[in-house]
Amino acid sequence: MKKDLVILFTRFGMGDGPADLQQTLIKKFLTLWLDTGEIPAKMVFYTDGVKLACQGSPVLEELRAFESRGTEIVLCQTCLGRYGLEDQVAVGVVGGMGDIIEALQKSAKVITI
Repeated sequence: MKKDLVILFTRFGMGDGPADLQQTLIKKFLTLWLDTGEIPAKMVFYTDGVKLACQGSPVLEELRAFESRGTEIVLCQTCLGRYGLEDQVAVGVVGGMGDIIEALQKSAKVITI
């Protein structure tokens, strides 16, 4: 586990292309990252990114695999509320901005997707 690495997910996919391409890319990204065996300490989801960890997401299997290997998955409570997704969380824990700030302050490296 990379104890000093946090990955931020800010969108429901990866990149700026069409939605279906974004979904394909994020699934491929997470699958290939899992294959490396070097998982991040935390994954933080906010804005549209929270949708990745909610029911109906195309990457729930991959996120659950990260979580089972020890990655802490944190979702922004304010963002879930904004999108009406509080009762649709499928993986991870709900946290606040304080949790996000703490994750960033404790990490040596942050990657934003």
